[in-house]
Amino acid sequence: MLRPNTRIRKGTVPFAPTMLRMVPGRSGQSPSCASKSPLMSFLPALMAAWLLLCGVATAAEQPQTLRAGVAKKDITPTKPVTLSGYAGRKDLSQGVHDPLSARVLAFEQNGKRLVLVSTDLIGFYNQTSAIRKAILTACRLEPSELFLTAIHTHSGPTPTLDDSKGHANNVEYTKTLETQLADMVREAMQNMVPVQIGVGSGSSPVGVNRREPLPDSATKPNKVRLGRNPAVLTDREVQVLKISRAGTDELVAVVFAYPTHSTSLGPKNYVISGDVHGLAEQFVEGNLNHGVIAPAFAGASGDIDPWFRVLPKFDTANGWIPEPVLLGTMLGEEVVHVLSGIRKPAAGGPIKSSMKTLSLPGKPRGQVEAAADAAPVELTVTVARVGDVAVVGLGAEVFNAIGRAIKDASPFPHTLVITHCNGAAGYLPTQQSYADGGYEIQSSPFAPAAAEQVVQEVAKMLREL
Repeated sequence: MLRPNTRIRKGTVPFAPTMLRMVPGRSGQSPSCASKSPLMSFLPALMAAWLLLCGVATAAEQPQTLRAGVAKKDITPTKPVTLSGYAGRKDLSQGVHDPLSARVLAFEQNGKRLVLVSTDLIGFYNQTSAIRKAILTACRLEPSELFLTAIHTHSGPTPTLDDSKGHANNVEYTKTLETQLADMVREAMQNMVPVQIGVGSGSSPVGVNRREPLPDSATKPNKVRLGRNPAVLTDREVQVLKISRAGTDELVAVVFAYPTHSTSLGPKNYVISGDVHGLAEQFVEGNLNHGVIAPAFAGASGDIDPWFRVLPKFDTANGWIPEPVLLGTMLGEEVVHVLSGIRKPAAGGPIKSSMKTLSLPGKPRGQVEAAADAAPVELTVTVARVGDVAVVGLGAEVFNAIGRAIKDASPFPHTLVITHCNGAAGYLPTQQSYADGGYEIQSSPFAPAAAEQVVQEVAKMLREL
């Protein structure tokens, strides 16, 4: 059972990765002879030829240099659009507070690629899977080589390709976005340089458990509401990857992952913003300068909100610092602090990846209890490694304890858990959280047993890498 305040220790899910190492052979000297036969006179030449061939074969088996390329593009809507995340918000956007961007980091080694795409959007809902297919086709990627993600801001446009359901401006925006993302991935793959990776970890209080207990909840079916519950211990880790040119400290990109919804702004806000994650990206890039990109990824945050949540606007009255700016800056500063302490590069290869669509027990949306005849629910899981660093992409809004359980069960020393990746299946809660009900439980399509199955399957996929 996964509990919000319990860490799963290494070894909970057994693993036994096998590593094969090539050990070069040693050549000995031939014994001295008082007299040499004609055959012996050829031995030095034969030995030299043999060593040369062995040397060529050994060099061919050595992994090639890890390479990476980056791309960034402004994807701020140029027309008013409907905004994502709150069903009651119907009007079009009324301005832009800060720009939205898409960022791409592409790796390659020995012909194997891994492409991480971070977008300042809520996610790829509303039949937008065509965007992912377009990128795969245009860039000739294997499905497991692409992590298409969103930071889950609730102050960005609603992506949609459905003319019958989405506003015309949103459909036009999404069609343009499809072309932009494919072009960006191609650009990143065409402009790669040798790189090295450094890894660091920090902590931030920006996110907090949002399942606040209701008073006198014993007699109510839903015992929690969306609010603030700091009594629950959560994973507040800020994970940072430092991508620099090989053999130097020249930065190429700074990747960071942190578990929180980007919902500091609420349904009364009609101004476009990247919210917490987007503002953190902008802070890091502004602080580092020199063209460095800082793609952000939302960690396991299905039950995590910003400390200040669902506010109506950017308030600047009487010198007040708007809460999204405050929280985004706090997160960004922690990223830069962690970055400054990364000294030693991690292992640079190999690159491996895999992808599975899990069939999990389901339940009717709008209900707390699972039904015996409920149809199974599909969840896309994508895993990859670059040397000692593993990346887990989950196509759902995953509760925080599930992300911690995955990291604890991973055989890798560094495991980034990324949500809103290659899919949008809805909330994936922990099994014990169903007893308390609440918004996430009612809206989830998954039955209580689904979470444990996901942790076990992800751990197995990581071991197979």
